[in-house]
Amino acid sequence: GHVHITDFNIATVLKDTEKATSMAGTKPYMAPEVFHSFMEGGPGYSYPVDWWSLGITAYELLRGWRPYDIHSSTPVEEIVNMFRAERVHYSSTWSKGMVSLLRKLLAKDPECRLSSVTDIQSSPYLADVNWDAVLEKAVAPGFVPNKGRLNCDPTFELEEMILESKPLHKKKKRLAKSKSRDATKESCPLSAHLQQCLETVRQEFIIFNREK
Repeated sequence: GHVHITDFNIATVLKDTEKATSMAGTKPYMAPEVFHSFMEGGPGYSYPVDWWSLGITAYELLRGWRPYDIHSSTPVEEIVNMFRAERVHYSSTWSKGMVSLLRKLLAKDPECRLSSVTDIQSSPYLADVNWDAVLEKAVAPGFVPNKGRLNCDPTFELEEMILESKPLHKKKKRLAKSKSRDATKESCPLSAHLQQCLETVRQEFIIFNREK
C-alpha cells in the first residue's frame, strides 16, 4: 500500500540551467510547457513538469477523472487551446487546504508551480505529516492491495493496445532495439557529469521492498 515511483523509461538528466525540448510522456499528464515547447519552439521545460503530473494524478484520485479531457489521441493543437481557454474546477466538498495545494501543483506557469519536495513539505495542508515516518513506511497505508489477484483494470491495457502507436506491451522489443543501437555507440563514452549523476542515483536510491 506504500506508493513507490517506478519505470524511468524516458527519464533524462538535466544540468542546472539545461532544458528538455522533446515531447515525451503520456499526454493527459504532460504539463502545458511541454506542448508549448513542441508547438511554438519555446525555451523548453525542466523538473516542474513532474510536479504537474503529480497534481493531475492527485486530482484524478480524488475525483475519479482528470481536470482536462485529454486523451492519447487528442491533437496537440487542441490540448494547447484547452490549457489557454479552460479553468480547472475543484469540488466544493474538498478542503480549502487540499484545493490550495492542487492549485499550486497545477499552476500553468512553471515559475509559480510547487516544484520541489521542500515546497510540498512547506504546504500548510501537509504541515502535520511526519515525513521521516513516510520514508520509513511506518505510516499505515489507506489501501493495501490484494497480493493474490490483479489490482488494475485490464481494459486500460486493452485501450492502450488499440489507441497507442507504441503500446507498453511492445516495450521489450523497443528496449532490445535500443540496446542494439547503444552497442554501436561504445566509442562515445558517457560524459563525466552524467557518470557522476548515475553514480549518485546508484548510491542514494532506496530499494523498494514490496513485502515490507
